[in-house]
Amino acid sequence: MREYLLTLFVAAAVTYLLTGPVRKFAIAAGAMPPIRARDVHREPTPRLGGIAMFGGLSAGLLVAAHLSNIGDVFSVSNEPRALLSGAGLIWLLGVLDDKWGVDALIKLGVQMIAAGVMVLQGLTILWLPVPGIGPVALTPVQSTLLTVALVVITINAVNFVDGLDGLAAGMVCIASVAFFMYAYRMWYGYGVEAAAPATLFSAILIGMCLGFLPHNIHPARIFMGDSGSMLIGLVLSSCAISITGQVDPDAITSFTGSTRETVHFMVPVYMPLLLPLTMIAIPAADLVLAVVRRTWKGQSPFAADRGHLHHRLLEIGHSHSRAVLIMYFWCALFAFAAVAFSVNSSSLWIVLVIVALSAVGLVVLLLPRFKPAAPDWAESVVPPRYRRRRRRLAAGAAAAEREMRSPDHPALHGSTAIGDRPRLQDRRSDRRSERRGDRRSPVDTRN
Repeated sequence: MREYLLTLFVAAAVTYLLTGPVRKFAIAAGAMPPIRARDVHREPTPRLGGIAMFGGLSAGLLVAAHLSNIGDVFSVSNEPRALLSGAGLIWLLGVLDDKWGVDALIKLGVQMIAAGVMVLQGLTILWLPVPGIGPVALTPVQSTLLTVALVVITINAVNFVDGLDGLAAGMVCIASVAFFMYAYRMWYGYGVEAAAPATLFSAILIGMCLGFLPHNIHPARIFMGDSGSMLIGLVLSSCAISITGQVDPDAITSFTGSTRETVHFMVPVYMPLLLPLTMIAIPAADLVLAVVRRTWKGQSPFAADRGHLHHRLLEIGHSHSRAVLIMYFWCALFAFAAVAFSVNSSSLWIVLVIVALSAVGLVVLLLPRFKPAAPDWAESVVPPRYRRRRRRLAAGAAAAEREMRSPDHPALHGSTAIGDRPRLQDRRSDRRSERRGDRRSPVDTRN
C-alpha cells in the first residue's frame, strides 16, 4: 500500500506543479477559445491542462518502475507500456484539438487507433465472466472489437461530461478510487497477480485528478481540454479492461469454492462492459442521451449543445457548485455500490443503504422545485433565504419595480396627471438642470 500511495502522491504533485506553467504556456500560445453559446463560464479560460496530467501519468509510471514491489508489473506484464503508448497518442490528438480544433470523425479515428495500439501490445479483453455459464473465451476479432469499443465509449463519456469546473476530474477521481479498492482487494486479498496493473493504473489516475482539481475547481483557472478529458478517459478504460479481461477466474475459484460463485463475485467487474462502466454510469448515461437527442434532431452525434445533465441541473435552479456536487454524489453512489456488492452481494443492508441514499439524492436534486420557508418565530435563526418576511419584501419591491416600468405609469409621461404635458420652457429647464448635475424631477422645476 505504501508504494501505491507514493506513486499516487508523485503523480498528484507533478500534475499540480506543472499546471501553473502550463496555464501560462496556454495563454501565450493562444489556447483560449472565445466563449461559445453552450459554455457556462463568462471569461475566456486557457485549456491544455492535459499537458500537466500527462506529465503526472509519466512521472507515476516512472517512479513505479523503480519500486521493489510494484516494479515487478513492468517485468511480467506489457500493459504499462501499452497504456503509455495509447495515452501518448490520444494526448497528442487532444493538444492539437485544444489549440487548432480537430474534426470529430478524425478524433474518432485516432481514438480507435490508440485503442488498437494498446490491443497490439497486450492490453485487451481475453474472456468474459458470464453469470450462470462461467468464463467465455473471446476470439482475437471479438476481443479487439470489444476492447476498442470500450475504450472509445469511455473516452467520449468522460469528454461529454466535461462541461463544468471540476466535474470530469472529480467524477473520474471517484471512479478511480472505487477501481483501486476493488483491484487492490483482488491483488492482495485473493492473490491474483493479474490485478496488479489495474491497481497501479487506478492509483496513478487518482493522483492525476487530485493534482489538477485545485486549479480546476470553480471558478476554474484552467481547463483540462480534450487533451485531459480524453487522456483520463483512456486511463480509466484501461483499468476496466485490465481487471475484466486479464484476470483469470480460475485463480479466484480456489478461494470462492466454485466457478459459479467466482462468476458472481466478478459480476461488478463484468457490469462495466454493459453500462459500459458502472463506475462512470452517469457520464455513460449522459453520452447515450446526447447521441439520441442529437440524432433525433438530425444533428451529428458529436455536435455540441446545452442538453447535458449538468446543463439541466443549472436550468432547474442549482448553482454551479451544487450541480457539480450532485454529480459527484451520484457517481460515488454507483461506483461504491458496485464495490459493496462485490464484497457481499447478498447483504440486505447494502440494498437498504443504497435505496436510502438514492432517496436523499433525489430530494437534493429536486430541491430548487421546492420553496421551503421557516415560520415567523424561527426567522431569526435560519438563513435569510428561508425567511418569509424577506421574501414578501423582495416580492413587493419586484412588483413596484414592474409597475414603474409599465408603459401606463404616469411617471413615464413626465406628469402627475393624465393629459398634462410639460411646456417647452419646462423641458429646457430640465435639460439645464441635468447639465448642472441637478437630479430634481421635472415636477420640481415647474411653477
